[in-house]
Amino acid sequence: MSIEVGSIVEGVVTGITNFGAFIELPGGQTGLVHISEVADSYVRDVKDYLKDKDRVKVKVIGVDKGKIGLSIKQAKPNVSQSTFERKSPPERRGFNQPARKPENFEDRLSKFMKESDERQQDIRRSTDSKRGGRGSKKSYKTSV
Repeated sequence: MSIEVGSIVEGVVTGITNFGAFIELPGGQTGLVHISEVADSYVRDVKDYLKDKDRVKVKVIGVDKGKIGLSIKQAKPNVSQSTFERKSPPERRGFNQPARKPENFEDRLSKFMKESDERQQDIRRSTDSKRGGRGSKKSYKTSV
């Protein structure tokens, strides 16, 4: 059986980790439900929601290089939208979408240098105004 993104299938929990749960799908394939995809509320520990050999319905949210991303919370029908037309889920960065392109080193360096120069100028202005432009206020008297 081929697994397609968007399909809802039933699987069995085969392992639980601190970052999610492994689910065995029909056809012997295994996928991962990340901790953020276990429930709609905050999940501190996956073991509070799942245990080994539980049968769960999951939605396939990504397939990339043999890795299958699954979601339990997206497999559940949304009650508030069940009587109305279902809206598509918000765009998410999935397994097969590239991350945002980072700035190159030269851009980051020039930005840092500019900010650093501005900070140094502010510090110089602050210390010059405290000195009054006359240098040190201490004067030493010599006694004769």
